[in-house]
Amino acid sequence: MTPSARGDLFDPACPTRRLLDRIGTKWTSMTVKILAEAAPDEVRFADLRRRIPGVSQKMLSVTLQSLVRDGLVSRRVEATVPPKVHYRLTGLGASLESALAVLRTWAEEHMAEVDRANQESGR
Repeated sequence: MTPSARGDLFDPACPTRRLLDRIGTKWTSMTVKILAEAAPDEVRFADLRRRIPGVSQKMLSVTLQSLVRDGLVSRRVEATVPPKVHYRLTGLGASLESALAVLRTWAEEHMAEVDRANQESGR
């Protein structure tokens, strides 16, 4: 990363931009929250899917693969028929949950204002 990339959202190498590209979906945020609430215990794939309204099996699978690849979630497979797959946050994932919690608090405090602004602008 070049020194100019730090804090420059227009630079593809900017750490903030790269992180938002990876975790900027509602499914990622919900998955991390559920795993954080369960920590240090694991959560099975089926339980995650039940707890995230509207997520498809495919979308949850893609989301978890991405989180595992990025080192935010660990995956354990039980050799049963059918296999039982368990997930838990890593230390890195737990530190991300702290940042996401701040965003959730901001949303709870300010989304009514954002909604009003949208209504006033005719959207």
